[in-house]
Amino acid sequence: MHLTASWIRALALLVLAAATGALLVLAACYLYLAPQLPAAVAIREVEYQIPLRIYTADGKLIAEYGEKRREPITYDEIPPLFVKAILAAEDERFFEHPGVDPKGLLRAAVELVRYQEIRSGGSTITMQVARNFFLDREQRFLRKFNEIVLAIQIERILSKEEILELYLNKIYLGHRAYGAEAASQVYYGKPIGDLTLAQLAMIAGLPKAPSAYNPITNPERARLRRNWILYRMEETGAITKEQMETARQAPVTARYHAASPEVEGAYMGEIARIAAQDLVDKDVYTEGVRIFTTLNSDRQNAAVTALRQGLHDYDERHGYRGPLAQVKTDDLPDPGWPRPQDTEAAPAEDEPEPELAKAVAPDDHQEIDQDRAAWVARFRDQPAYGPLHTAVVTALRERQAAVLLADGNQAVIEWDDIKWARPALRKGYMGEAPNNAGDVLKVGDVIYVRPVGQDDNARWRLAQLPRAQSAIVSLDPDTGAVEALQGGYSFYASKFNRATQARRQVGSAFKPFVYTAALENGFTPATIINDAPVVFDSSELEEAWRPTGSSERFYGPTRLREALYRSLNLVSIRILRQVGIGQTMNTLNHFGLPTERFQRDLSLALGSASLTPLELAGAYAIFANGGYRVTPYFLERIEDKNGKVLWKAPRVEKCEAPCALVRDDDQVAESTPDTDDDGKPVQPPPVKAPRVEDEDIIWLMNSILHDVVERGTGRDARRLGRGDLHGKTGTTNDQVDAWFSGFSPSLVATVWVGFDSPATLGWGEYGGRAALPIWIDYMGKALNGVPEQHPPQPSGIVSVRIDPDSGLQARPDNPDAIFEYFRQNNVPELESPHSSDGRTPEQIF
Repeated sequence: MHLTASWIRALALLVLAAATGALLVLAACYLYLAPQLPAAVAIREVEYQIPLRIYTADGKLIAEYGEKRREPITYDEIPPLFVKAILAAEDERFFEHPGVDPKGLLRAAVELVRYQEIRSGGSTITMQVARNFFLDREQRFLRKFNEIVLAIQIERILSKEEILELYLNKIYLGHRAYGAEAASQVYYGKPIGDLTLAQLAMIAGLPKAPSAYNPITNPERARLRRNWILYRMEETGAITKEQMETARQAPVTARYHAASPEVEGAYMGEIARIAAQDLVDKDVYTEGVRIFTTLNSDRQNAAVTALRQGLHDYDERHGYRGPLAQVKTDDLPDPGWPRPQDTEAAPAEDEPEPELAKAVAPDDHQEIDQDRAAWVARFRDQPAYGPLHTAVVTALRERQAAVLLADGNQAVIEWDDIKWARPALRKGYMGEAPNNAGDVLKVGDVIYVRPVGQDDNARWRLAQLPRAQSAIVSLDPDTGAVEALQGGYSFYASKFNRATQARRQVGSAFKPFVYTAALENGFTPATIINDAPVVFDSSELEEAWRPTGSSERFYGPTRLREALYRSLNLVSIRILRQVGIGQTMNTLNHFGLPTERFQRDLSLALGSASLTPLELAGAYAIFANGGYRVTPYFLERIEDKNGKVLWKAPRVEKCEAPCALVRDDDQVAESTPDTDDDGKPVQPPPVKAPRVEDEDIIWLMNSILHDVVERGTGRDARRLGRGDLHGKTGTTNDQVDAWFSGFSPSLVATVWVGFDSPATLGWGEYGGRAALPIWIDYMGKALNGVPEQHPPQPSGIVSVRIDPDSGLQARPDNPDAIFEYFRQNNVPELESPHSSDGRTPEQIF
């Protein structure tokens, strides 16, 4: 008995000595390591890597850029059930231990001795925070000691809730998602507060191994991990057994959700992304920078929809080019003709669907019928752009086609949405019109379909990716703010921004500038110019130049007003020749046009100059705003992640020329009180918009451009039912480029249609047919609810009765007289009672 007591006492002393030794070793390690480690207090100044986000002026997301998707949230925003799920999975005793859990470390040590390798690190959540913020991830014993030291320090500085908030905002959870909120958006497309218990448990299972337990790439392993976490939650009393059983039965519903833009504006997003790097002194991709562009979300949506519809209309006029691919169907099960309850209704086409939201992940189809999944596997890699959805033809009837969409749903295409598809032949020709669906489609054809119609009339239509391209840009004429911009059918099909980068000949859309030069130099809307053939023969020309019009008709002596709304080429040439190229170039410079790129010859009158749609829209803004030159701009402001303004667009102020470009320094300082961290104003000095054209001349030009819409080449725009629209069509030789540029006093819009590699659009594809419908569709929506505006007639303009044939002031007894507008000092002479028309030889020839 005495011996036994001695052994017990000796063993106790040995254990005490060992514990004391261990404590001394730990204390020594702490004293040695602590000075070498980063200061744990720095964790209070942690900066998360947050991606760059770009918005419309009214705050709708356009695009997101950055390697990491992160949405930091506060502890109060974290669902309590998710906290319990994380603790059940990662650190059950988190709220009890001081940052280090001796039980966990002992378990890790036993596993190391038993298996001769590290099986679990015994890390607490606090230790993981220490590693994630301060250390590398290499598994070494020294790093583990560093984790322990830092964890103890962190627990002295932060509350448990603060530590958990840091952890749940920092951890990597797969698919570029950092933090719980980002993971919720990536896997389920909604905030973490909206997730079910099963979904919360699924995300809680990711920190241990984001790849191995990923519900997209490894759904079965993820399901097992989720169910284990649910079991642990029930075991710890976090949930009831009934809740556990219900959640364990839930299917795996995770799929990849890319960043979800609210507005289709990727072309503007790219402009903003590039511009921001020069405007702010930050890493725009990691510091949570937010850019607010000038886009109006409603007008942007209208522009994208109108452009795509216009291209599809053009494309359908030129025939069907066949399926994207043909898949072998002999070994596939027959999915049968879709039952009404199984068909997918087409979405309404009111607003364009942001393309990134349609991204199809490999596991999107795991819940659909096995037979349909086999079909989908054959074609789901085909890309989809804009409103186009990929589908495969599964069955045909005489006037119908059954298709299976890439999301696994079925649909039926009716004959009215198939019959347009005459086969496209070479050189723009088309084959015979089809008589039944089998003339167009075959089972196994992989095709595009697109939604058309509204509400109950929404349906699927056979489609194809248009080969022609288009661009539209729309400005506020008073400031130059770009309110809508689309540089092509789809940014993801082609990143080339035709709105800002494509220099194309503008054709007759250029004529208003030539006519403005004429009005500056003594011409009036009633000046008579002869519309008749003319030949130019010069030693500078390889052969004689015989310019022609778009038709074989010649109108003879024609008033300037009529010549513009009829777009008479020969009249424009004669005007330019009489005014002179030098004088005309001066006027073009007033409009801010890049004259250094223009040919200095008479072809300028026909629009041989090459401009981008943005450049043309900026010049037309001068007509719309009464004669002031504004510079188009894209960005309203840039903010940091906390909403502090880093940069703000300068104000635009109209002024009568001559005027300085900016105010003096005192006024600038007074108008820009916000400063950056270096004390510099965040808003550049105001920009002056100088008057560059006389008010009277602009008013007369707008009167003529209004006639283009009312009775000329743009008369289709009358269907908008507005009396304040103005514009001009443009078409180049062989219908290579089609344009319409027009405006109301509150909005300018320019549309171009053509091929990227210049080629004819086809016979009859003039600006009024290819481009004008896009402009009409856009302006109809963009001006909805905007009252008509009619700028008052300037005091220097008078209305006079003229003889329509001579352009001279009519005598009171002239029964054919019409009213015309003139500047007071340009009123024509009274017609002679002894002359048949009063015209001079110069006016005729």
